[in-house]
Amino acid sequence: MSQTAPYVLVLYYSSYGTTKTLAYAIAQGIEDAGISARIRTVPTVAPETTASKPAIPDDGDLYCTMDDLKDCSGLALGSPTHFGNMAAPMKYFWDNTVTLWLAGNLQNKPASVFTATGSMHGGQETTLLTMMLPLMHHGMMIVGIPYAEPALNRTNRGGTPYGASHVSGALHDQPVSADERELAIAQGRRLAITATALAQANFGR
Repeated sequence: MSQTAPYVLVLYYSSYGTTKTLAYAIAQGIEDAGISARIRTVPTVAPETTASKPAIPDDGDLYCTMDDLKDCSGLALGSPTHFGNMAAPMKYFWDNTVTLWLAGNLQNKPASVFTATGSMHGGQETTLLTMMLPLMHHGMMIVGIPYAEPALNRTNRGGTPYGASHVSGALHDQPVSADERELAIAQGRRLAITATALAQANFGR
C-alpha cells in the first residue's frame, strides 16, 4: 500500500496540445472535488525502437512511471485519435503494464477517457471506447459523463457520454470550446468523487 497522499492520475499523450488542454481541464475538476491531480505524459515512439528516450523530458510534463499508475486512486486517460484508436505512444505504454495486471494493482479503481480529433467525425467515439478496453482488463471501473450535465446536450463540437473530447479542426488550431471545457471539468470532478467513494468500499478481499 502506497504511503503517498491520494491522487488521481491524469495520463495523456498529445500531438498538437489539444489533448493536453483537456487533460488540464480534467485535472481542474479533480482538484475542485478535493483530491490531488497528478499529470503525466508518455514519450513518443519511433520506427527505430532500440533507442530509448531519457527518463525525464527536456520540458513539459513528466513521463508516467509504473509507480505513478500503480499508486493512483483513479485514472483519466487521454490520447488523440489515430485512425479511430489511441495513438501508438499510449498503446505502447499500456502494452508494458502486464506486471500491474498480474498483481491486480488497478482493480476496483475508477477510470475515464478523453480524446481530440481534427474533424467532427474523425473517430472520437471509437477511440474512447477502445481506450476503455485495457482499463477493463485491468479491472478498473469506467466513469463517463451523464446527460445531467447541461453542456452534453448543448455542445455542437466535442463532448460525449463516453468521455470528454475536442474537435481541433484540420489545422489543429481551434481552441477548446466553453462546452468542451465544461464537460472535461465535470468529468474530472465525477471521477474524483467516485475515486473517494470507492476507496472506502469493501470488495471482499
